[in-house]
Amino acid sequence: MQLNELYTDGRLVLSFELFPPKTDGGMETLMRSVHRLNSHRPDFFTCTYGAGGSTRARTLEVASRIRRELQIPVASHLTCVGSTRDQLRDYLQAARQAGIDYIVALRGDPPQGQDRFTAIAGGLRYANELVELIRAEFPEFGILVAGYPEVHVEAPSPDVDLQNLVRKVHAGADVVVTQLFYDNEDFLRFRDRCQAAGIRIPIVPGLLPVLSLKQVQRITSLCGAKLPPRLVELLSERDDPDWQFNVGVEHAIAQTEGLIEAGVPGLHYYVLNRSDAFDRIVQAVPHLSRS
Repeated sequence: MQLNELYTDGRLVLSFELFPPKTDGGMETLMRSVHRLNSHRPDFFTCTYGAGGSTRARTLEVASRIRRELQIPVASHLTCVGSTRDQLRDYLQAARQAGIDYIVALRGDPPQGQDRFTAIAGGLRYANELVELIRAEFPEFGILVAGYPEVHVEAPSPDVDLQNLVRKVHAGADVVVTQLFYDNEDFLRFRDRCQAAGIRIPIVPGLLPVLSLKQVQRITSLCGAKLPPRLVELLSERDDPDWQFNVGVEHAIAQTEGLIEAGVPGLHYYVLNRSDAFDRIVQAVPHLSRS
């Protein structure tokens, strides 16, 4: 099914994001989680890769294996970092041959040690340019792009950030998937602003269930997302992994229920290659069950 067709029948679309493991043993552990996650009947999986494209080959290996074993659509991330146009074309050709269905088109973060993104000679500067390349030369791919409810950390203002998203949409994106957030009001305000700016493609919230306070503080410090004070207070009550996991899952359940009530077209979970948090979420939210 074409990506844009998934979101047209009023059914809640469910997707999971993975990252490629570094070892063969890690690959087998990941695939066990994938099979467990697949029992919840998602509509597709996405797979990211390491900084600067350092695990691109493994990304294709993960995505193509999921496609082959589970017969489910898969998406590969692709960024502009460190790649010329021809190298991006080579990757897209390899993705096509591997049976990849969709591409998550991103500019990408600056390489380690650099404060600002700088395109290499012969490369692309912005995600909308990558979307344009894919749409013009590889039209069979569905295209997902990123949106930022709390504004991209490099954007000088919310308005500039929104106009960047508009350019990606106009370039041919099919779906917007958001950066993680922990206050649904941030997403709802972002959705309203997108609609006011004329964006009509699906805007899908991305959720990362909290596994521990230390972990989520590190992640949010990198992406600029805020943690609600009450959530931090609850997580801090006990220096206990099980307690913090349970608090995080309960918050994700509340977010999920609120977003479904708000009429989102789909939910995208950053599962960190684990199934345990989502297993708990789906047990608590009947609307997610597809059994």
